[in-house]
Amino acid sequence: MINNFTVSGSPHIHKPESVSRIMWTVVISLIPAGIAGVIIFGLDALWVTLVAVAAAVLTELTFGILTKKKITILDGSAVITGILLAFNLPPQVPLWLPIVGAVFSIAIGKQVFGGLGQNIFNPALVGRVFLMASWPKYMTTFTPSFDAVTSATPLAALKEGKALEHISYLDLFLGKHGGCIGEVCILALLIGAVLLLIKGYISWHIPATYIFTTAIFTYIFGAAQLFHGDWLFHVLSGGLILGAFFMATDYVATPLTAKGQIIFGVGCGLLTAVIRIWGGYPEGVSYAILMMNAATPLIDRYTKNRIYGTK
Repeated sequence: MINNFTVSGSPHIHKPESVSRIMWTVVISLIPAGIAGVIIFGLDALWVTLVAVAAAVLTELTFGILTKKKITILDGSAVITGILLAFNLPPQVPLWLPIVGAVFSIAIGKQVFGGLGQNIFNPALVGRVFLMASWPKYMTTFTPSFDAVTSATPLAALKEGKALEHISYLDLFLGKHGGCIGEVCILALLIGAVLLLIKGYISWHIPATYIFTTAIFTYIFGAAQLFHGDWLFHVLSGGLILGAFFMATDYVATPLTAKGQIIFGVGCGLLTAVIRIWGGYPEGVSYAILMMNAATPLIDRYTKNRIYGTK
């Protein structure tokens, strides 16, 4: 009797997806926000982005050569790191700043842990926090490109107690205000997020719980001051949308299970709201995500799925 069964190792269900395909799809999803940044802030935004990407890719290549490991610059992960770092920078920063940030993101945020798939923190946010701690003046200076863009971010103006009546929800949604390159135009970010959701590369668990928790917490505990209790203002301001859809959903540094991702999103939302309302910084997205990245192993430990056939 002929044996028609073929015994082989897992996985048994094959899909055409690959790390490279996913990464380059994410790059495509970020293009609308990049175009919006150039339209709003001018060519400065484009140069900062290109320089950050080039520095990230060259750093990845250098580490691959020095460590004699497989060269992975074509998988798109370094490109994403460069883009996300640039999107977290003001458009008028000197060009050496994205170079330093990109080198730090790849070298310290990624390669020292072993490369792609082994880093415990989002590399772009590691670079961004490093730049904020080292050169806060450059990271918090926003020069308007035209009259519709204010020199201070809405959250910074709120923290300083300045009047914000001239900024409408529509301005916040379309990006007609000061801010970092890739965070200001919510419309463009949502276009890219929809692509990732449709493709199934991200799920709703982290973005939805992150945004919802931030909205609820700022509404309840921020009502004592003007705009602090305006949940929609907080949702549309700063890097919340960029962080929720494109950085908090990092495959490597976030929990594996749906339950764990919900806990992760709620934690990010609480920390972001606490920093914005009571902290010394006007924005808290980067720090919130990095702190929850550190908590991911613990979350995974207590939310792992039950093994089939066991109690």
